Amino acid sequence: MFKRLFYILALFGSLTQTFAQDLPPIIKYNTGIYNAANQNWMITQDSQQYMYFANNDGLLEYNGNTWTLYHTPNETIMRSVKAIGNRIYTGCYMEFGYWERQPDGTLKYFSLGKKIKKNILDDEQFWNIAQYDHWVIFQSLNQIFIYNTKDESFRIIKSEAGINKVFTVANTILYQTFGTGLYEIENGKSRLVSDHPDIKGNKIVNIFSRNECLLLQTQYNGFFEYCNGTVTPWQTEVDYALKNSSIYSSQMLSDGTFALGSVSNGIFILGRNGSIKYHITQNKGLSNNTALSLYEDHDKNLWVGLDNGINCINLQSPVRSFVDDTGFLGTVYASAYYDGLLYIGTNQGLFYKPYASEEDFRFISGTKGQVWSLFTHNGSLFCGHDSGTYVISKNTARHVFTASGTWKFEKHPSDPNLLLQGNYHGISVLELSNGNWKFRNWIKGFDYSSRYFEVGTGNNIYISHEYKGVFRVTTDENYTKAKQFYTYTSPTKGKNASLCKYNGNIYYASKDGIFRLDTRKREFVKDKSLSKIFLKDEYTSGKLTADNSNRLWFFTKNYINYFTAGKLNSELKHNVIPIPSTLTNSMVGYENITQISHNTYLIGTTDGYYTINLNDLKFNSYNVAITNIASNALNENARHVPITNNGSFGYKENNFTIYYSVPEYNKYINAEFQYMLEGMQNQWSEWSTRPFINFKNLPPGNYTFKVRAKTGNSLSPNTAQYQFTINKPWYATNVALIIYLILAVIAAYFINRAYKNYYHRQKEKLIEENRRQLEIKELENEQELMKIKNEQLQQEFENKNRELAVSTMNLIKKNELLSMIKDDLKKTNDGDRNIKSVISTINKNINEDDTWDMFKEAFNNADKDFLKKVKNLHPSLTPNDLRLCAYLRLNLSSKEIAPLLNISVRSVEIKRYRLRKKMDLPHELSLVEYILSL
Repeated sequence: MFKRLFYILALFGSLTQTFAQDLPPIIKYNTGIYNAANQNWMITQDSQQYMYFANNDGLLEYNGNTWTLYHTPNETIMRSVKAIGNRIYTGCYMEFGYWERQPDGTLKYFSLGKKIKKNILDDEQFWNIAQYDHWVIFQSLNQIFIYNTKDESFRIIKSEAGINKVFTVANTILYQTFGTGLYEIENGKSRLVSDHPDIKGNKIVNIFSRNECLLLQTQYNGFFEYCNGTVTPWQTEVDYALKNSSIYSSQMLSDGTFALGSVSNGIFILGRNGSIKYHITQNKGLSNNTALSLYEDHDKNLWVGLDNGINCINLQSPVRSFVDDTGFLGTVYASAYYDGLLYIGTNQGLFYKPYASEEDFRFISGTKGQVWSLFTHNGSLFCGHDSGTYVISKNTARHVFTASGTWKFEKHPSDPNLLLQGNYHGISVLELSNGNWKFRNWIKGFDYSSRYFEVGTGNNIYISHEYKGVFRVTTDENYTKAKQFYTYTSPTKGKNASLCKYNGNIYYASKDGIFRLDTRKREFVKDKSLSKIFLKDEYTSGKLTADNSNRLWFFTKNYINYFTAGKLNSELKHNVIPIPSTLTNSMVGYENITQISHNTYLIGTTDGYYTINLNDLKFNSYNVAITNIASNALNENARHVPITNNGSFGYKENNFTIYYSVPEYNKYINAEFQYMLEGMQNQWSEWSTRPFINFKNLPPGNYTFKVRAKTGNSLSPNTAQYQFTINKPWYATNVALIIYLILAVIAAYFINRAYKNYYHRQKEKLIEENRRQLEIKELENEQELMKIKNEQLQQEFENKNRELAVSTMNLIKKNELLSMIKDDLKKTNDGDRNIKSVISTINKNINEDDTWDMFKEAFNNADKDFLKKVKNLHPSLTPNDLRLCAYLRLNLSSKEIAPLLNISVRSVEIKRYRLRKKMDLPHELSLVEYILSL
């Protein structure tokens, strides 16, 4: 009874002690992250350091960046997985086989169970896979299938009692049957190793080799050591805890320690001698208390397949964390190591415990409320609190100042018995009097909140106010009142800005950069080299903290940074710890870091704290790999393409998504990537944590994609690359260009020929045009000449007509004269022979016929062929009619014609009328006009 009570107390003690235990970091992956079922039955890792999990939904793969689920071929629960060489062997319900990596980076399943399907029992499941040499062992609860990878043959071992589990240990293959004992497989046959009652009566979870003996770990009764045929219990510090916990999985780690996974009590990590190192349960960071599977990876991380999720415990991490899931401590704003005790100041008050112990934190009575700072000075520990100032002595707190909340403390520049403290409403002074610290005075004349301040030379105090900017207050010699008050225009106020003294210099940090006080000019000057840090990494907070080892700490988005003084010059050396703020869970603007030992630092978080040992802070190098490449044409589905060979794509398939990864599984380290696409950009991109990149609408050409990674401060030893070509469209290929060239030559020939023909035609046309122009010109000249000739002829004609008219008029006048003379002679003497002779002579001279013949001859000379033309047109005309036409052609009037015809005017009119009728002229046409137009 007392022994049982002792074990209960021991168990309770161990559990309560580990409540306050600092644990290695735990990464939690829930179903929403890996997108598969809750339960994970077995874990393995391949040569690429990818992780694989036998999940209820199938084979789950994790490459450090991307989770991929491959469903089981028969859509059943996957119970076992084992990476051997380039294959991933799996077992599930009535089926087992292996997966191989395809050229496009995905896994493809090949069944082995189908080859011996007749030997698989109905409802049989394969719970375990083991390897020995070139044999792969698939184990169900009824049979063991031994697969020879060389000749692909099988051997089958059956057990009527049922098989618990197969173990490969110390170059032997062992398996336990239910209730009959432990067996070894030799030459493909079973041999009983031991049927000891402790072996038959306990379900063996795992078997380890230890000191040339076998260490048997059982489900309910802890460890047994089997050596030379004897079985003895192996005592540990948690025997009772193990005996009252159902151990479902276990693993011997590379350092000889043991990891045990229970059904309902989390995980136990035991030392080589059985001492307990950690007991990790759900209330201490584990996702679930049921550990179905355990596996130690290449980097000595412990993977836990849980009943609800997957966890990765970074056992080798230099970081140890304390997570307060209960809310008992709250957010940590300050910490201090003093007199062997670790003090934690939170929004709940001040807590303490012995440093490096597993005891619980204890609350210091009277400190309930917000703690802003902890400060050690002159052998005393001061606590800046929302209620004022406390002096702490072990587990007690003495209130020494209550007038205002206290932000921080600074030493007096010369008197160790004085201490300046920044309060909600200015700066006050504490004094050590008779061994006790007491409030001495306010510094009058300055009552702004003084969260950050530093004491400079010449009684100058520099204060940073987040909303009002930076002040310089000059006090009197005794720090009782402000003599001068100066507000700086530069640097300006900044969110989460702060002041800190380091190496005798006062620094101010804000989003605008880091400024150093020039003590001679009493002005802040921007330090360009230090300010570059905020350009390289995004600014989150300007909180600066100086430690006892001459390090100046500050925080950015992706790093914890610190400066160290140069050994050979005054320049500050920048150092980074690649832990991003998203993982540390720190309060922005209230980041706090405390030096616990020379190289160990404590950093407060919103739910506890974590510690970093700088001596152990080292980062492994990891190879980066391209894991998947998807390409697609615009508005089409993407397809996976081979990643092992050079790719060739059509000109439309020019959109790419390239995935890459680093198999790194540290909680506080994010892998960062740089890429380059030669052929488009020939310089490295900025570092980014995004594990893929998209390229849209790439033009045709040859490309080489390169990617490298950085984990912490270590660059990946390799650069992964992928070469591909985007082909030109068919109309832009070399063949097409040659065809285009040939067509162009042909076209040029025909165009040249067409141009030649065109210009020849134009030339001929021009010649013809010129010829025609010349002909026209000649015609015009001829016409002009003809016109001139016609004019000359017309002139001659007119002249002749005039001459003819004159002659005709002369004849008329002559005839008239002769007629008058004749008439006068007749009147003078009718009987005179001489007169009769004259009259006869006159008659002869006025003979019409002679006159007409002479006139006709002259008329024909003047107007050639007129009379013939008239005669041809009007054959019925008589000579008298033609004579009348001739006179009318001369445009003579009837009165002028009458003497020529020796008739009266009236007779001429009658003749004209008759002539018109003979010519059959229309009434409206004049006879003279007609004759003149001929």
